[in-house]
Amino acid sequence: PDVPEWVKHTVRVQHVGAADFALPKLDGPARVIGVVPGQIVTEALTAEPPFPDPDRDLAKIAVVERHHATGRVGLGLVRGFGLQHGAIGTSVSHDAHNIVVIGVDDDDMARAVARLAELGGGEVVVEDRGVRAELPLPVAGLLSDAPLEEVLEASRACLAATRRLGCELAAPFQLMSFLALSVIPSLKITDRGLVDV
Repeated sequence: PDVPEWVKHTVRVQHVGAADFALPKLDGPARVIGVVPGQIVTEALTAEPPFPDPDRDLAKIAVVERHHATGRVGLGLVRGFGLQHGAIGTSVSHDAHNIVVIGVDDDDMARAVARLAELGGGEVVVEDRGVRAELPLPVAGLLSDAPLEEVLEASRACLAATRRLGCELAAPFQLMSFLALSVIPSLKITDRGLVDV
């Protein structure tokens, strides 16, 4: 069926730059969301600076409010994605469906958010400021209006590009979408910050 145009323009963000992903200076340990492969529950971990640190599998995670362009960005740390460089982002993030981006490079994280806004939502993989793969989901930032074969091809390309960044998770974008679901233990993140469930 035809999709009304207004449903395709639901990703509204203020400009986000690398500086928006700067974490405050810490003298001691920080709380870290610990990914449990194949699960939507997480572990509550801690780690010492510096952050991010690919050698210790510590990446930044951010949730960017995308419905009203409020400029809210919740920042945190996550372990378990294995990213060695770049960033990955999605606009599918239960239940609020804000933008979630995980990365080890602030410029790549900013580029991921910008590209998701340009697409009207979806999944993106960014490395060295370049978009390496993308799956547009322009219908409310959640669904595609493209033929199934195109969606599958783009989805597989995103997974392959994520692997090249170092992530070996079976379903990284699906797992990301639940890191912002603030009712599932132990640690989650929203556009207002870290949530200790």
